[in-house]
Amino acid sequence: MSTAKVEEAEFKLDPLKWLVVVVLVLGGAIANSYYASDFALLYRVLALLVIGALAAFVAVNTARGNAFWALLRAAQVEVRKVVWPSRQETTQTTLIVSAVVVVTAVILWGLDAGLGYVASLIIG
Repeated sequence: MSTAKVEEAEFKLDPLKWLVVVVLVLGGAIANSYYASDFALLYRVLALLVIGALAAFVAVNTARGNAFWALLRAAQVEVRKVVWPSRQETTQTTLIVSAVVVVTAVILWGLDAGLGYVASLIIG
């Protein structure tokens, strides 16, 4: 059996799984508002967390959910490869960016004030 047939059989019920996810999420939201006065906030939050985890589990077992999960794992691997700057480099870069922002703001303020003054002379 080829891998295409295995994947096709594995993700054959995707529309039904997505329907279950939608029903779980909507059911949780409706139940939360319906039982707002009957149960404490803590119990409703715990119930919503359980329903959310169940919906996420069902969603990950679909083709798109599985692809999204693989993307998250690949992103985590890439983040581990990043060489992060030191504290000194971060501080120096922040100071340079702040100085450039202040200089740019002063230049734009000067242009705005000058052009406003020239416009007021022309208009009267």
